[in-house]
Amino acid sequence: MRRHLLMAAATLPLLACQPSEEAPATADSAAPGPSSAPALSGSPASRQPFYGDLHVHTAYSFDAFAMGTLASPDDAYHFAKGGVLNHPGGFPMQLDRPMDFYAVTDHAFFMGALKAMTNQETPLYEHELAESVRSMGDEQSRGTIFQNLIDFVRSDRAMELVNEQVFSDAWQDMVETANRHNDPGHFTTFIGYEYTASGPAFENLHRNVIFDGDKAPVLPFSRLDSNNPEDLWRWMDQQRADGLESLAIPHNSNGSNGWMFSQLDFSGNPLDAAYADLRMRNEPLVENSQVKGTSDTHPALSPNDEWAEFEIMKVRIATNLASQPDGSYVRQALMNGLEMQSAQGFNPFKFGVIGSSDTHNASYAGAEDDYWSKTGVLDDEPVERGSVPQSEGGTEYLSTYRSTWSAGSLAAAWAEENTRPSIYSAFRRKETFSTSGTRIAVRFFAGYDLPEPGTENWVEAAYEAGVPMGGDVVMRREEAPHFVAWARQDPLAAPLQRLQLIKASVRDGKAQETVFDVACAGGAAVDPATHRCPESTASVDLSNCAALGEGAAVLQARWEDPDYRAGENAMYYVRALENPTCRWSTWDAVRAGVAPNPELPLTLQERAWSSPIWLSAGR
Repeated sequence: MRRHLLMAAATLPLLACQPSEEAPATADSAAPGPSSAPALSGSPASRQPFYGDLHVHTAYSFDAFAMGTLASPDDAYHFAKGGVLNHPGGFPMQLDRPMDFYAVTDHAFFMGALKAMTNQETPLYEHELAESVRSMGDEQSRGTIFQNLIDFVRSDRAMELVNEQVFSDAWQDMVETANRHNDPGHFTTFIGYEYTASGPAFENLHRNVIFDGDKAPVLPFSRLDSNNPEDLWRWMDQQRADGLESLAIPHNSNGSNGWMFSQLDFSGNPLDAAYADLRMRNEPLVENSQVKGTSDTHPALSPNDEWAEFEIMKVRIATNLASQPDGSYVRQALMNGLEMQSAQGFNPFKFGVIGSSDTHNASYAGAEDDYWSKTGVLDDEPVERGSVPQSEGGTEYLSTYRSTWSAGSLAAAWAEENTRPSIYSAFRRKETFSTSGTRIAVRFFAGYDLPEPGTENWVEAAYEAGVPMGGDVVMRREEAPHFVAWARQDPLAAPLQRLQLIKASVRDGKAQETVFDVACAGGAAVDPATHRCPESTASVDLSNCAALGEGAAVLQARWEDPDYRAGENAMYYVRALENPTCRWSTWDAVRAGVAPNPELPLTLQERAWSSPIWLSAGR
């Protein structure tokens, strides 16, 4: 019966407050959306940056509930719009600014199961795990329950925790709540969920699936249907054929131990054009930054990038097992995709980027200076996350991978208006960027005869003469293209220090990368030999976390690649860096009046990454 329900084309009854919205046509021919779509108001030049979170867990997720989270999807959306939400640890959480868009994405497998174990009206109340779930109290008992659940996930008893009515009721509530909170023009919600696949040794293959409108399948496709992401994409194709448009967004590739961007498919066969079409049609974006670390790049993969060592989590999800960098980071995947495009004519890794939080307390991770961490009662205290000594006056810190967690991140999209059609269209054309948590704004264009940024009507001229982030430029034989990069400081955060372009190109069959500074704070010139701004004097007073030194409110440049070679497949994206500020762990120590943990970074440079622009020689 369950398989029949999952594969059915019927949709849930809805309680939407607004008329149904169809997704706009996509700008990416490899990832088509619905054939008919409403016209969007405004020209491309009117697009604004909207910020949100597409990765939020509530009490319907088995792990969040085990960690003490009792908040509902309704609570999560109320929080995202600026409301107060109580943390499971007993303190209030509130954003300094509301989100523009948001999606509750609870795990599809065991959705609502643990919560149902506390309800005598459900069959799961009598399951052998239910009594221990109802009596969960301290961290040790919650950890035991969580491990028991993981064992169930990987055993032939997994279906014991699936009840059709529990699953359906939870999913319907998620759908109806998203539709009820959607407020076109003011606050956008997306129906979504997490598909939580993994390899045999905890190699992370998780994806969030985001639907474009107010309709959803009867039930979402989960790892209990198939642990193979390629089957998820085929299911999405079938849903699309039946009128339900969606996209999948992989996350925490850093914890995949090389599986997320493997050059073999799930069955161990070399990737081919059919695989590339299937993946790119369904998976145009990747989440490259979140609480469980940043997946942009790794120092071992980018040894000449001085800023590669940023919020690196070196273990697989929910384990202490090492995760190999090779095959686990986005920049390398983009480079491998270029190589395949050059040698074989297809690219399975042509991703745009977003960030998100992966919070498991229905909120967000919080800012560096107001950190709420990831889960519930397991990491709500500084001692539990290794930022404050275990005893008063002591020098011993808890050794935990929670110390590597981040206060971030955000998804951002350039859209004409704050509505589902407009923002979803931005996802599809990859006119998106990610931030590590602050609301930096980034623009990026490539083409020929582009304007100088900051001149009159330069944005309109850039759209007319070139393509924005996420786009493709067909090269002219010998003429180097122009790039226009622009970044604006978050007014509530530190000023900008430098604006960079990350380049990858294929030479002699091998992709190579280069980092170029293109604009420097204070109007300083970039050294043409090193491609670097002068060393910054900005610093942080670690006694009180006061930021010292000047920076820029806006950095911008019209740039030509000094190492451009006609005919090379290439890819470029923007990275904007703020001045240094205190990391959350240092803020914890300052508030506690103790020395920071010497094993953890004291400061960090918040940043934003644009989606790439690709150059090709055409066909």
